[in-house]
Parts: sequence; C-alpha cells; structure tokens
Amino acid sequence: MSELSWSERLDNRARAIDSLLCVGLDPHTADLPEPSAEAALAYCRRLVDATRDLAVVYKPNAAFFEVFGADGWTALRILVAEAGEHAPVVVDAKRGDIDSTAQAYATAMFDTLGADAVTVSPWLGRDSLEPWLTRPGKGVFVLCRTSNSGAADLQLPCQLGDTGAWGPAYLRVARMTQAWHGSSVGLVVGATAPADLAKVRQAAPDAWLLAPGVGTQGAELGAALVAGLRSDGLGLLINVSRSLGRAADPRSYAEYLVGEMRQARSAPPLQRDPELAAVYRHAELARGLVELGCVKFGDFTLKSGLKSPFYLDLRRLASDPRLLRLAANAYLDVLQGLPGERIAALPYAGLPLGAAVAVMGGRSLIYPRREVKDYGTGHAVEGLYVPGETAIMLDDLATTGASKFEAAAKLQDAGLQVRDVVVLVDRGSGAADELAGRGLVLHAAFRLPALLRFWRAEGLVDAAHAAEIQAYLAGTLAE
Repeated sequence: MSELSWSERLDNRARAIDSLLCVGLDPHTADLPEPSAEAALAYCRRLVDATRDLAVVYKPNAAFFEVFGADGWTALRILVAEAGEHAPVVVDAKRGDIDSTAQAYATAMFDTLGADAVTVSPWLGRDSLEPWLTRPGKGVFVLCRTSNSGAADLQLPCQLGDTGAWGPAYLRVARMTQAWHGSSVGLVVGATAPADLAKVRQAAPDAWLLAPGVGTQGAELGAALVAGLRSDGLGLLINVSRSLGRAADPRSYAEYLVGEMRQARSAPPLQRDPELAAVYRHAELARGLVELGCVKFGDFTLKSGLKSPFYLDLRRLASDPRLLRLAANAYLDVLQGLPGERIAALPYAGLPLGAAVAVMGGRSLIYPRREVKDYGTGHAVEGLYVPGETAIMLDDLATTGASKFEAAAKLQDAGLQVRDVVVLVDRGSGAADELAGRGLVLHAAFRLPALLRFWRAEGLVDAAHAAEIQAYLAGTLAE
C-alpha cells in the first residue's frame, strides 16, 4: 500500500477529530519564567498536553528555539518528537534559498529534526521549492498572502499568467504552486484578510491553507471560515498561537475554537453562504461602495419603472481609480472560464467599467450604441470584431432583463453570438430568470442580499434600512 500524501494525512486527521485547529507553539521569552530552552520546551509541552485531541497539527516556530542556540535546537527536536506522537508537526521556519541550499535545509528539517511539514518562501522560484517536494508523506506550506501589516510593501501587483492580466502577487503564487504540484502544496494565507483568503481559495480550490491571525492579531474566526473552507468543509488550518498560549485555561479556549469550527463544518454548503464568501473575496470593494455613496436610501423610481427604497449608483466608481481597479478585479473573477472573444460593455454605466476590465484583463472591448447615429459610420456596434465571434455583455447592475435584451439584439444583428451577461451587482429582482427565458445566463460578482448581510456585519448599514431592503426584495420576488 502506498504511503499517504501530506494532504491525505491532513484530511484523515481533521475528519478523525472533527477539527481545523492548528496549535501554534510560540514560546516568546516574555511568556517564560526564565529565558531558556528548558522553559520554552515546558511552555509548549503544556499546550500539547491540553490540546492533543483537538489539534489537527502543531506548529512550533523555530525562531523561538533557535534564539537559545544548540540547546534550543535540541529542545525543538524533542518537542517535534513528543508532539508528533499525537498529531503531525509543521515547523514554522520560513526557509527559502537556491536549490542546493534548499536541499540541505530539507534534510535538516525532515531528517534531523523529524518535521512532517515546513513553511517555506517562494521568493527564489520553482527550483528552490523542488527539494521540499520530493519526500513522500511530507508537506510544505508556501508563504502566499501573509498576515503582517507590512505584507503589501513587496507583495505588489504582477502579471498573473499568459493572458496579460494583472493582479496581486499572492494570486500568482497560489496559481503557480498549484500548477506545479497541485494540492500537495499548502499555502500560508493570513486570516486577517478574509477577502484575500477567499481569492486564494478560488485560485487553489483543493489545497490546504494555513491561516494565521486569529486571536492576538485580531482576525475574525467566522469570516476566515466562510472565506477559506473547501467545498467539503476541510482544507483550512486555523492557527492560534499567542492567545492560546496566554489563555488562563488553554484547554477551554481550544474547545471553544473547535466548537465554532465544528458548527461551520457541519453546515451544508448552501448554509455556509457561498454568496457571502464571494463578497468577502472583494471586501474592500464592498465597503467602498457604501463609503463612496454608491448606496442611497429613500424613494426611487428605477429605469424599469419599479419603485425602490434604495438606489445603487455605480457610475460613481469611475471617479475613484482605486475602487475602479477593485471593481475590474471583481469582474475578472467572474469572467474566468466564460468563453468569448469580446467584452460588450453596455452604455452608459457599463462603459467605464468595461474599459477598466479590458485594460486590466487584456480583453478586447466593444459596445452597442444606445442610439445609432445617422452620420459617420452609422455603426450599431462600435469596436473591432468579426461576425461569428462570441461577445460577453457587461453592465453595472441587473434589475430586470429589459436593457440587456435591447443590447443583445443589436449585438446579434451585427452577427455576434451572445450567451452570458456579467454584472457587478445583481439586485435580486428576478433578472436572472427573465434573462434565462431569452437564453441568456446572468453572472454577478455580488448579489445584493449577500452584500446587505456583509454591510450589516460591518456596521455600514443600520438595522432599519437593512430590514426595509430585505422586505422589499422579498416582496419583489414574490410578485
């Protein structure tokens, strides 16, 4: 029988104890009765004893042992052996160097120290990771989107692949490592940034993610679980270090954390709220919509003739370059995998959004005119295209299907194939069903009910307005 892979070992352990807890073993000298390797070992033994049936893995940080020199290394080796009797051990060493040096590091970590897995840096590229990936049953967690406040200093936008699209460097790390070695490579993604965690989950749907930040760094456990869980309720290790080590009763605190994790895992996929997870993938944009005044409350008449207690004015996004970039990224997430040679942006609100998507995603933009001019070229569809190509319609909102039908007709009359409609926000007023009746499929970065839940959780919309909108949406769909 072949040896289990690292990801299979984690799957089996997590299922066996019904937990996602990673116990970080970080014996800060300030928490020790005396600065010594013996005190560091005793500190960690106490946590192992308290959590041996709750921890999926233990994660000692090598730095807090190396500070004590040879005695610290000896203490770390003892800890790895003792903790390994109960659960796999991930040594948090963040090693990264050229391939020959990486081979020596791998030998030190896996053979001399006895680690089951190690955190490593991808900074030097693929050949620096290969020596870590040749050991059956052993694992690596590659630094991807770290939890520290200075992560953005160097984790800058870059090209994500051959399409020319640009995006955050952590997504390139996630995509490249998965292309190289699939789900056998884990990724370190801070729980302090649930929106980014959700994006990494989308880029690496099968990988195990190690998420530090819950506790002392202030990450919210529920948000991390929504954003990072795999579809099977696994794939996410919630690391807790200082807050657990400093708890008056580490056992009780660990039981509380695991209880929260079990509740999230026991929920069927729909109750885990994938629509809310989509909002967390783009949380900065979702917040910005309110802060920029794209959401208004009052009595409004929509283009469709419907009355509404709120109004979404996404035209404002064109005036804020930062949010316009974020919106373009949200569209690009939806556009992945949709077949089409052209993006057809709908006037007028869709035009600046479509232009941003075209620039950031390397997509070709066309647009159907709202009014066909009787001078000049007289074209109903502007831009370069070839009859027979497929165009993906792009707009800001979906309320009803009326405006989309008009645009689709002009595109089809020009010889283009149209099947998919992509919007930033689906108001949840039945547009998807109307479009489906005409053979069109609606795709949205956000659905308004999920946005509303997010805004309420963030304190951006008060309870009265939220209740009014929810009642309105329920009544609209019931009609």
